[in-house]
Amino acid sequence: MNLIETGIEKGLVRFDEERNFITYIHQNKKRNFSNPEEKVQAEAFLSLVLIYGYPANRVKNYVSVQMGSETKEADIIVYADDECESPFIVAECKKEEITDQEFNKAVDQAYSYAVAEGGKFVWITSRIKNEYYEVPEKKPKSRISAPDVPQFGVKKLAPYKYVKGGISQSETGEAGEVKEPTVDYGKQQKFFELVVVSESELTKIFIQAHQALWGGGQRNPSVAFDELDKLIFCKIWDEKHPRKSGDPYDFQIFRDETPDELLKRVKALYSQGRKKDPEVFKEDINLSADETQTIVKYLQRINLNKTDLDSKGKAFETFMDSYFRGDFGQYFTPRPIVKFIVASLPINNSKRVLDTSCGSGGFLLYALDKVREQANEFYDKDKEEKDHYKHWHDFAEKNLFGIEINDQIARTAKMNMIIHDDGHTNVIAADGLLSDEELRNKSKNKEFEYDTFDFIITNPPFGSIIKQTEKAYMHQYSFGKKELDWLSTNGTTKEIIRDSQSTEILFLEQCHKFLTEQGYLAIVIPDGILTNSGLQYVRDNLEELYRIVAVVSMPQTAFTKTGAGVKSSVLFLRKHKGKASEKISNQKTKLKTTLMKDNKFIETVEKWEKEKIVAIKKVEDEAKKKNPKSSKKEIGESSKEEKGKLQTAFTDKVNLLREELAEKYLAAKQQVLDDYPIFMAIAEDIGYDATGRNTGNNELIEISKELSKFITHINKTEK
Repeated sequence: MNLIETGIEKGLVRFDEERNFITYIHQNKKRNFSNPEEKVQAEAFLSLVLIYGYPANRVKNYVSVQMGSETKEADIIVYADDECESPFIVAECKKEEITDQEFNKAVDQAYSYAVAEGGKFVWITSRIKNEYYEVPEKKPKSRISAPDVPQFGVKKLAPYKYVKGGISQSETGEAGEVKEPTVDYGKQQKFFELVVVSESELTKIFIQAHQALWGGGQRNPSVAFDELDKLIFCKIWDEKHPRKSGDPYDFQIFRDETPDELLKRVKALYSQGRKKDPEVFKEDINLSADETQTIVKYLQRINLNKTDLDSKGKAFETFMDSYFRGDFGQYFTPRPIVKFIVASLPINNSKRVLDTSCGSGGFLLYALDKVREQANEFYDKDKEEKDHYKHWHDFAEKNLFGIEINDQIARTAKMNMIIHDDGHTNVIAADGLLSDEELRNKSKNKEFEYDTFDFIITNPPFGSIIKQTEKAYMHQYSFGKKELDWLSTNGTTKEIIRDSQSTEILFLEQCHKFLTEQGYLAIVIPDGILTNSGLQYVRDNLEELYRIVAVVSMPQTAFTKTGAGVKSSVLFLRKHKGKASEKISNQKTKLKTTLMKDNKFIETVEKWEKEKIVAIKKVEDEAKKKNPKSSKKEIGESSKEEKGKLQTAFTDKVNLLREELAEKYLAAKQQVLDDYPIFMAIAEDIGYDATGRNTGNNELIEISKELSKFITHINKTEK
């Protein structure tokens, strides 16, 4: 039962019809409930009464506190007596969006109230973060960090708050089956289970924890992100660690424990987790004891493992979105595009899926989400929990793969997968253009093998140039070599390695190598690959390698918010069977040979070459006749201009003939090669504008539905 609703039912609070104002009935105090701090205070008050068990008459809101000559107001004071003369707990409530610096000021404020009033315990809460302190009798200004405030009737506070099987922090009701503590902390002492939180609350926790580590610029935000990931990793590992009902969790604040002792325990968790997953993090935790304590306070109460996958996944995605819009925008594909690609393809749990440039893991996670949705269709999540879990988890563990060249981003992708309950073991940090053998040797993962993936969904880096002098693998790619000119007149057949090639072009070939026959590639590409005349050789090769399935044009602003302004499209391709590629190649070779023969290309060029030589000889003879005493060099200089004109005229004629034959070839090729339909679409609005602001309309949703039908038709009719 919800705290607010229970409070209404128990006669502790009431609201007006619009729920704009809350009245604390026992004090007859009316407050503005639209105030963010009031919502936190209402829950704090109800928690103290309904969960911690304090009589409502002992819990006072908005209590005046005399601080020297000034009168301040404490949010809540809990008294040890019915006369409300002996303050016991002082609580300070702040809005959820408070910064860590502001929260620390609230700690000082609340503690000063407690000292002034003679309180024994202090609780500062924003719901997102909670801190508790005990006020020592002898030195009241010396704070003792505590795991909680006492429940009503508890004389000695337990050293911890959270145990497996404890009671809910957010709901009332009977306590869970928790074993009795070995030490008598008071017969009414109850321990708490970790709480499942909403997507919005978890997002706030992630963002505020990151901001606390970032410190407004004291630490590089990417380093802060890495360190937070490490502690989230520890948190998840602690939750998964087997323990008996009633045993405390390790990732929490303990009473009478120094920050250094907490850091030591967290590092032990980290060490245990790294032994099982050594590829996730290679560096140690690089946080101070105080910083670690701060993050533990943010994360300790939440149950990441039991929080709904959609909620925690979207929370981490939202958190990453705000972070990746900065220096790492190029590693983050806008989610409407990711959703569109995954929704269009017939991915299921038996198919192997790869992203060769996985960035933060967006494509992989949406593929996982798609399979989880399929599990919902096949199994009752409650009655067939094991079958439901196995359906999608086996896919995550065995069929989902990613390659990311940037170590830090690869770690982020792995953490993203861990947050989603697995799949991270098949995300590797490596150059996605390495051969499959090199990838296997580097990663020790034998699954990265050519001709084994059913789907590749990817957004490779645009505009990066791979130079032969820097990367030895250029010779392994056909696109790394210059095309043999079929209209060449010198008869050369020697392969020439290109000095450089763009990454997106090389990835088109690398993806082909990884795909099974009739496997699908969905790839974001710059429009230049489709339209640039200088890249005709790429398009020619693609039609031999793939069946062109669809071209969906994205708006100019599709990647503006991530720092890229290149006009792009999503290209859907289906890998030909080997015989089909061979057939197309042979048809094209035969057509070229026929065109050259029928148009007497070689003979014509040779004839023009002879005519040019004769004409040049004539120019030289006339020059010599005019100046019989001139040397050969002088004659050459005097006739240079005329000979240049003859050479230019010859070159122009040859080029014109080459262009005519090239056009004839393209026209004839359309008649010779097998014809098939291609899905074409232009998306002008994909759900957001150039600034990333939601437009309320996403044409990709309808395009995806139609494209999905088109692909289904291909699979049924084109075997």
